[in-house]
Amino acid sequence: MSNYSTDAPAILRDFLAYHESIQGHSLTTIDEYYLDLRNFFRYIKLEKGRVPRATPLNEVTINDVDVELIKSVTLTDIYAYLSFLSRDRAKNAKNPGMGYGLLASTRARKVAVIRSFYKYLVTKARVLEESPIQELDAPRQRQSLPRYLTLDESIQLLESIDGKYAQRDFCIITLFLNCGIRISEMVGLNLADFLGDSLRVLGKGNKERVVFLNVACQKALEDWLSVRPTSGEVDQYALFISRNHTRVTRAGIHYMLKQRFTAAGLDSSKYSAHKLRHTAATLMLQNGVDVRTIQEVLGHEHLNTTEIYTHVNSDSLRSAAQANPLGGIKRKPKENSTKS
Repeated sequence: MSNYSTDAPAILRDFLAYHESIQGHSLTTIDEYYLDLRNFFRYIKLEKGRVPRATPLNEVTINDVDVELIKSVTLTDIYAYLSFLSRDRAKNAKNPGMGYGLLASTRARKVAVIRSFYKYLVTKARVLEESPIQELDAPRQRQSLPRYLTLDESIQLLESIDGKYAQRDFCIITLFLNCGIRISEMVGLNLADFLGDSLRVLGKGNKERVVFLNVACQKALEDWLSVRPTSGEVDQYALFISRNHTRVTRAGIHYMLKQRFTAAGLDSSKYSAHKLRHTAATLMLQNGVDVRTIQEVLGHEHLNTTEIYTHVNSDSLRSAAQANPLGGIKRKPKENSTKS
């Protein structure tokens, strides 16, 4: 995590504090906002001649960024910055060997952060009368369909789970596949969140929702709780704990899933916790659950986020094609037709 409390100018700290305290964004999100804005203003300082041109980008400080510099930014500056990101920015700052040029989705996220910062300066901080980038267009993104496990692959994964931590891992994967819980939500679950036939989940923006549990989820949770250690826990409230008796971490769950995918004969490079979330949504849709209900289950703020799953049910698309009343019409050759 970055220490923006000392590295950022006051105007940027106020923006980040607003999103943390008022908007309720997680510390991880706040840190990403800071890193995106820091990189942007490093670039702007270089382009505006605030530092020597030969200064490496990662050595430019931003603690002197002021309203004057912020106001001087134009749409042309933003588009130049996006061009830099798409051609000259390393995909991995710690490993330049991975190549250069950020994905459109990554650039779109950075545009959203910059736009949000300028909107804050106009509507909340009121240090600007209007945003110089309000007409900014986000990079066009290629719409890709989510990858997910088939029903048979899901069963294959669940049936392959065994070993010392089988009850815990089976329970975690069952919740992923049935409830579509995010990995951050899984990590944050406490014992008190299990309410018998439902689970209280704290989602993005500290928004709480209740996810109802089917029989498989209830049984998996009961089996796990019957063997969960009740002494020596570092975090006694955590629903899922590691072998070290600490709350499970994102990294720990990612590692566990890779091991479980491999043991099930599935390609661990293709699947992840988020792919299991996709699987839950897809299986619900394929079995008659409407999109708005899936939106509530997944905790999506906007329906269009959920609607991507309406494009992955090929059986429905195939049935729709067959249902067209013109589907049975075939060309009847004329008796006296001749070849041309």
